[in-house]
Amino acid sequence: MKKFQRLGMAFDMAFLIVVITLGMLGIVYSVRAYPEVFRTSATLENKEIVRPEGIVIINFSEPMIPESVGEGINITPETAIRIYWENSNKKLLIAPANNWKPGQKYNLEIQGARNVMFLELDFSFIFETETLPQIIKVSPAFGEKDAVLDIEDPVIFAFDRPLNDYSVRFDISPFEKLTYNLEKDQPVIELMAESGLKKGQRYDITVSLKYKKEPDSGFELVHTTYFETKPLPPAEWSKNLNIRLEQAKKFTEAKITAGKYIDINLGSQVMSIFENGKLLDSFIISSGKRGMETPIGQTKIYNKTRRAWSKTYGLYMPYWNAIAPDGKFGIHELPEWPSGYKEGAAHLGIPVSHGCVRLGVGSAERVYNWAPIGTPVVIY
Repeated sequence: MKKFQRLGMAFDMAFLIVVITLGMLGIVYSVRAYPEVFRTSATLENKEIVRPEGIVIINFSEPMIPESVGEGINITPETAIRIYWENSNKKLLIAPANNWKPGQKYNLEIQGARNVMFLELDFSFIFETETLPQIIKVSPAFGEKDAVLDIEDPVIFAFDRPLNDYSVRFDISPFEKLTYNLEKDQPVIELMAESGLKKGQRYDITVSLKYKKEPDSGFELVHTTYFETKPLPPAEWSKNLNIRLEQAKKFTEAKITAGKYIDINLGSQVMSIFENGKLLDSFIISSGKRGMETPIGQTKIYNKTRRAWSKTYGLYMPYWNAIAPDGKFGIHELPEWPSGYKEGAAHLGIPVSHGCVRLGVGSAERVYNWAPIGTPVVIY
């Protein structure tokens, strides 16, 4: 009896093996005969631009054999990667060993990957990485001449987005030690030379960026520019008054950048008027002669009248602007005698007055109409 029982069990086991084998053969035959039924699809989850450290995610419709996928991955340009699996080997995560190269289009090929039905499959994907921030505005402008720069007017680079995740490097030629200001979540950098930039010098600046997690070798050039600073004033001003005016317009720098102010250079005998740091015009003057010099320093217009009378000198002083509280000194047109005789313009450009600042016909009226009471006056 026991012998028959053992034979029965052996028969059952053999029958089961035959059934399983036939089943497996049937599956293999079905996969080979109807591969489209068992084919696995794959989609790239990343619909947007991939960040430098971003993970590329591929979702498979069926579980995959991880080893076959890992062996079949090929990325162009070649990049070292790490791969992970989730969701029962249906989700593949691909991370860069370091970072993806910015602004790069990658081709991702998977060849000979097998699903759990051992069907070999090939997949192909394309993804793009985030570009480095781009500069959209620079001041001074590219190639600008006669640039005047200081802490209130630094070199400015405006980017298309904040630089929180990036490091920036500036290189300047000729070399100057640079410092810059960059606030969090802001796209604008203010750049200055610690010791100031030299006058009359061309400066070439390059701007390089890298993702903060990259080594210093990861810096990439994103912008080049150059400008020329305003030259030093001439050692000697031209005796030709027209040329001297052109020199003044080129070399005079604003000493007050907010609102209106009058700039008087006793050395060149030139007055310049500025508004919000911009030179509007320059005029030849005649200031105080030796022993009766026009006072140096900053003052303002205290009062004004169109035709002032000087009891001291018995002269009319048209378009009078007092620049001393007691009215002792002022800006005015060439003086006139009561007879109507006006001092000639030949004295303009030469210090001959008793301390006032004289202007020619037309210039005095313009300054009078342009500058209200309280306008600052800087004399040097």
